[in-house]
Amino acid sequence: MKAMVLERPGTPLKFVDRPDPTPRPGEIRLRVEACAVCRTDLHVVDGDLPRPKLPLVPGHEIVGIVDLVGEGVSQSRLGQRVGVPWLGHTCGHCPYCVAGALCDLPFFTGYTRDGGFASHVVADERFAFDLDATADPVSLAPLLCAGLIGWRCLKKAGGGRRLGIYGFGAAAHIITQVAVWQGRQIFAFTRPGDLQAQDFARSLGVVWAGSSEERPTAGLDAAIIFAPVGDLVPEALRVVRKGGRVVCGGIHMSDIPSMPYRLLWEERELLSVANLTRRDAEEFFPIAKRAQVRTHPKVYPLEQANQALDDLRMGRLSGAAVLVP
Repeated sequence: MKAMVLERPGTPLKFVDRPDPTPRPGEIRLRVEACAVCRTDLHVVDGDLPRPKLPLVPGHEIVGIVDLVGEGVSQSRLGQRVGVPWLGHTCGHCPYCVAGALCDLPFFTGYTRDGGFASHVVADERFAFDLDATADPVSLAPLLCAGLIGWRCLKKAGGGRRLGIYGFGAAAHIITQVAVWQGRQIFAFTRPGDLQAQDFARSLGVVWAGSSEERPTAGLDAAIIFAPVGDLVPEALRVVRKGGRVVCGGIHMSDIPSMPYRLLWEERELLSVANLTRRDAEEFFPIAKRAQVRTHPKVYPLEQANQALDDLRMGRLSGAAVLVP
């Protein structure tokens, strides 16, 4: 198999040949068709997230065809197109698993187990979701994290009609389409001067797009922060109405600065989203299809993973980067 491997955080990935992996009991092997590049991959590669498995194959927005199954897995899964997300394994018996989320002993695809920046990957079959066999795998790949995390954030934000979104990248452009389909008004906040992202947001139906330093004329019901910038938390609290919510959708974020209590007062809420669940996937994929979500991918050959990561790092992407073996 071919793979892009991280040997040490802060260094470029290396394009290597490896023996084909063999699935263990309860696992499946995929021939990777596409793997999207997520900001979390960037945090893993750059060393923002501690203690990754090393050496490591990153990547957790994987679409592929099952070509080998381990003991205990039905042979009927062979030939199926499936998607593998960030959450790659849970223990199934801790109190959080019983409640449905936030396992105490999880494994994460492309972080604590090898991921999809490769021609083949092994996955826990319980965390491989059946996908449309007729759809474009490149377009499907960003839905496996950007879409799912965006969906969980949208649910946490509540049912309010006026929604702000900070950081208009892969997750934002997907969930904006769902929220507009639901009949919500979306306000897109970008880095100051990022007119390209603001124009892209308007093309997806947002009612307002501007700098994160600006404020809309009326209070918002909720805001979602996808950018990993702690300074945006007080800014988002400033623009939500009394009783409004601010949802932090990133796994990693810079420190939140000291802020006056009045920004949180009047029953505003500050929430975080950590992981997706199988239920999120069961809900989201049919909704994405009904909403006719388009993911606007930019395709890179597998061996150009470092370029894709750098384009994401430097803010040169609208939509989502996708690697193809």
